[in-house]
Amino acid sequence: MYQNGANAMIPLKNIFNKIFWDKRANIEDFEITYIHRGAPKDQKTITASLITQVGKSWFIYKDQNNENQIPMHRIITIKNIKTGHFLWEKKNISKDI
Repeated sequence: MYQNGANAMIPLKNIFNKIFWDKRANIEDFEITYIHRGAPKDQKTITASLITQVGKSWFIYKDQNNENQIPMHRIITIKNIKTGHFLWEKKNISKDI
């Protein structure tokens, strides 16, 4: 559907808006993987249902203990776990690590 690339520069905020506001989408079906230094492979994956707020260049999610603000440039993938389809994939993550 959406990918980060020369032909499809879809802002991540637009993808989040689709996940949250499209009545056909079930928020429980989506997961976000982002760069998280110190985690295994420096990556962490969360379900979209944990997200409480989305800004222009960041999102906030709440886990059991904390609220966490994550910059959009750290997102590696957004995936529909029900279908296996990637809505967005970062082309080259080595620049951010």
